Amino acid sequence: MNPMTTEQLLYIAIPPALLLASGALALNRTPSARLRSGLLHFAAGVVFAVTAVEIIPDLLREHQPLETVIGFALGVLAMLGLRSLTHQDEQLTRADSPLGAVAADAQGGPKLPVTLLVGVGVDLVVDGLLIGIGFAAGAKEGRLLALALTAELVSLGLAVGASLKSRSITARRGMGAIGALAVTFVVGASLGTTLLSNVSDHVLTVVLSFGAAALLFLVTEELLTEAHEEKETPAMTAMFFGGFLLFLVLGMVM
Repeated sequence: MNPMTTEQLLYIAIPPALLLASGALALNRTPSARLRSGLLHFAAGVVFAVTAVEIIPDLLREHQPLETVIGFALGVLAMLGLRSLTHQDEQLTRADSPLGAVAADAQGGPKLPVTLLVGVGVDLVVDGLLIGIGFAAGAKEGRLLALALTAELVSLGLAVGASLKSRSITARRGMGAIGALAVTFVVGASLGTTLLSNVSDHVLTVVLSFGAAALLFLVTEELLTEAHEEKETPAMTAMFFGGFLLFLVLGMVM
């Protein structure tokens, strides 16, 4: 286990910082559905680019099929389990606080959607671990993955902030909840970066294939699925390809 470098700390700090900023924005001004859809398309493009350009080529160079199959299968199973957890949390939250009604806590104020926040927190821990996987593959991969996940966390901050505002949660309590979510991301990234710094080639292949599966799942089953809830337009589609092209070029010059 190696301590994190200053560069790693900087790149780990960027996504949660923008999660806080976007969450604060949404708590004060609800973002439009089109804006959020555009950001989701862009995030999907950049995450897909990092996976295709950086993670998968590393797996091909390692040339360890068995470890790749094991890690990829574990990644898919983990993401399916995570999706099941978060979807159950969302359903419970809707049942506890239906549209148009606001649940109250013991003090009589609006109740935080705890189940939803827990589900998002688990998701952020996994996202943080993915940055650790990126830095385990190399500094360049870690930097690009941190920037790619930043786009996702901006979208997530807007979504969570808007959800809390719709429940009449005060800005102060809302920022406290979003701050707690940011901490879960930092914890996951810190654990991943320190624990995966000196693993063997076999373990690294399992970890990289796990990360590739998780990132592909994130793009196809989460980001694009949510993005398509808004009416699709050529501009929205262009956001996906723009994000992909941007990070493809960054991968060449960084």
